[in-house]
Amino acid sequence: MFGFGRHGFDDVLRDFARMQRAFDGYGRLQERCSVFPPVNVYDDGESYIVTAEMPGVAPEDLSIEATSGALKIKGERKRPEVGEGSYHRRERDYGVFNRTVELNSPIDPDKVKARYDNGVLEVVLPRAEAARPRQIEIA
Repeated sequence: MFGFGRHGFDDVLRDFARMQRAFDGYGRLQERCSVFPPVNVYDDGESYIVTAEMPGVAPEDLSIEATSGALKIKGERKRPEVGEGSYHRRERDYGVFNRTVELNSPIDPDKVKARYDNGVLEVVLPRAEAARPRQIEIA
């Protein structure tokens, strides 16, 4: 009816199933490659304030490094213990993560402060003195 025999149609179905598996795998790969932790960067003129949401990450599993132009957040969300059971649904990934936030102006790494509360990391990165805006008086 379509111009190919039974085996030809089987080949088409097999190719379609193979393409569907490939696209399904691509979608799962995209989900796993999502940016973690999500961050917000706020500039108040004096400092950059970076907040990062990372529920389930213990403070001792975090490492924060500030250079004059970037903030690096490294850490690990450990795999939760499930005992003898098995997952019905698992959307929260675990493992090692590494985020770098590039900054538009140099900061003073010696004055950086960080706090961690309820799964939210807040890092205050004061601008370097030379990079802060200055009020100029008119003579």
